[in-house]
Amino acid sequence: MRSLGGPLASAEWLRRELAAGEPDLAVVDVRCSLTDPDWGRNRYREGRLPGAVFADMEEDLSARKTGTNGRHPLPSTEAAARMFGRLGIGPETSVVAYDHASGMFAARVWWMLRLLGHDDAAVLDGGLAAWEEAGGALETGEVTRPAVRFVPRPREGLEVGLPEVEAALGTGTHLLLDAREEFRWRGEREPIDPVAGRIPGARNHPWQQNLGGDGRFLAAEELRAGFGPVRAKADGRRIVCYCGSGLTAAVNALALELAGIGPVSLYTGSWSEWCADPARPVERG
Repeated sequence: MRSLGGPLASAEWLRRELAAGEPDLAVVDVRCSLTDPDWGRNRYREGRLPGAVFADMEEDLSARKTGTNGRHPLPSTEAAARMFGRLGIGPETSVVAYDHASGMFAARVWWMLRLLGHDDAAVLDGGLAAWEEAGGALETGEVTRPAVRFVPRPREGLEVGLPEVEAALGTGTHLLLDAREEFRWRGEREPIDPVAGRIPGARNHPWQQNLGGDGRFLAAEELRAGFGPVRAKADGRRIVCYCGSGLTAAVNALALELAGIGPVSLYTGSWSEWCADPARPVERG
């Protein structure tokens, strides 16, 4: 099995690899509804990519919520390693994650694997729609891969926690980049979390701006142009991506990598963790 060679996989490439029966290629279905916890698994059972295993956003890709640690807190290194091993992902496994939303949820798998030192992971560009447009077949029912031992090699700097974000306010060491829609960044209306607004000083780059009309990621040059204001403001500072709960922030992190812009980290707790404490400052407008 050859290396994926980057954070995106095309549907055409994936069809060829699956047809060849590559044993060291794991396909992970990450379809999810933020309002219906059973929706993703039900859709997976009704029609999935051949051999795809299912990763549940709440049960597999998030830790237990406490009410103050955000809506999708990051699992511990040990818990994440056990989960990936259960999905049949080992040191030599190439991973392609997909969803129904152009990477909105699949990017979580890509970023978590990178955080744990497993680079051979990608998001299916265009998601399920691209697979079907390429003539890819769907299968029904659940499947599993043989469990293996996943060996984590955690990387420093890819994740920042709440204390670091708080300490960085006003220091100029970090550039916070909010992936939510502009109206949420402005604090005009908040449809999900209890408080509207943004972390003070955060810039806005809605994650959808990384995609073309076909739901696929823009070319690297277009992404670089779209991130122009961010590059101008970053000026060597570490870019810290965040969103509502740490999911679409990973899409921005992926797009920044494609564009060759960095260094980049992700604040997983994101706005849902930040606004859980009324003592923390909020910016609007």
